Order: sequence, then structure tokens, then C-alpha cells
Amino acid sequence: MTSDNNMAQVPPPGSVVVADWHRCKDSKEYFSKILHKKRRKNFGLLESPVMPPHVAVDTVHYKIFISGKSGVGKTALAARLAGRNIPHIHYETTGIETTVVYWPVKLTEGGRVLFFRLQLWDCGENALRRFDHLLPTSFDDLSSQVTKWSGTSVGRVVKLVVGTKFDLFMHCDVAERDVRDFQEMWSLPVLRMGGEVSDGLGDVAPLLNCLAENLWHQDCVTAGSARPHSQQETVTLL
Repeated sequence: MTSDNNMAQVPPPGSVVVADWHRCKDSKEYFSKILHKKRRKNFGLLESPVMPPHVAVDTVHYKIFISGKSGVGKTALAARLAGRNIPHIHYETTGIETTVVYWPVKLTEGGRVLFFRLQLWDCGENALRRFDHLLPTSFDDLSSQVTKWSGTSVGRVVKLVVGTKFDLFMHCDVAERDVRDFQEMWSLPVLRMGGEVSDGLGDVAPLLNCLAENLWHQDCVTAGSARPHSQQETVTLL
């Protein structure tokens, strides 16, 4: 199951998952499973957080494709979301690199806790040329890309826009007015991410919570139920 603009409107922030739950006392037991010495754990494809037997937590699986032209910060974004170090020297991604991110959330309705397993797909430009169904994008042609990914032929895709390198104010390529105009036209979330990784969770929490909120909301709408299958795999586009 994936989403499309015709299926469900973007939910208001904080309406599906508890915002800033990582700051609450009752979240510590869950977030401790994705941290080691106050830094994020690196999870392999077959690894997962281990909770005590008395704590039952469902895990929902999603694939996240990060789309963008070479050099815009796709690899840095994946590293930032996973809490990994960002390479100091830019290099073209070879083939397709995958990164696994686990993120616990608490649903506003019922207080149920879920672990979101987000498998990030970062494709180098050479790989994109080989697979013409995965196309690069930039802000100038975002509208055409949104139209393409909203078509019925590609299925239903949750779409979020992430502005990278927003801490480099002197080198900003996109004006605030253009960002506002895009949001008004397409009613899509436009999130912002800087270029540096911190040790905390606060810098990545807004983006990961937004991803979880939109994915879960779409699955609920698609399934017509408040409880989609815990092992259903969904695709989204960043």
C-alpha cells in the first residue's frame, strides 16, 4: 500500500503521531533501543531493536526512495536520518545504497507504540540512468515530478519534499517565496534539513515523525481501518 493525493489529504502535524514524543519520559525505554552511548545505533538489513518480552511493539516496514540530482545532498540526508557521519568529500554514489532507520512513534489515538522500519534507498546518477523509472529531480522540475509520481500508472506514493543544506544560508538556491508557492500549489509537506549530524534526536525528529505520520495515515485510509497490517511494506518518495 502506498499513497496518492487522490487517496488522502496530508494530515495536520501531530494529529496522527505524538509530536516530540522523544522528549517524554514514557518514550525512554523505546528510544534507548536505537541508541548506544547517546548515539544512534547502526542497524543492518537483518537487525532490529530488541525490546523486553513484556513489551509488545509492532514493527511496520517502509521503503523510502530519495530522489534528487547529483550533489544535492541525498547521501548526506540518509546519513543524517540514520545518525551516521557525513563524508567530508563529495563522491558520486555507486549503484544503490540502502540504509535502515528505526524510529519509534506513539499514536495519538489509543496511545499505541510502533517501530517504523524505514529502508532508505539512495541512488547514484549513473544508476538512475540505467533505471529510467527512477528519475532525478531538482526544485525547478519538482512540479513535473510530482505530476509524474501522482499518475495511476505508478501506483500510490506518499510524497514529501526535503530541502537539504538549509543551514548554508549564504548559498541558498531556493527563495522562501518559491517554497511557499510550491506548498500552496501542491499541499505537500516541505521539510528542512541542514548539512551536519548532531548526537541528539531533536534535529531529525520532525522529519521522521512527518514521514511516519503520512505513511501511517495513508495506510489507515487505504485499509479503511485504524490498524493496517504490521508487516505491510509501503513505498514513499523523498
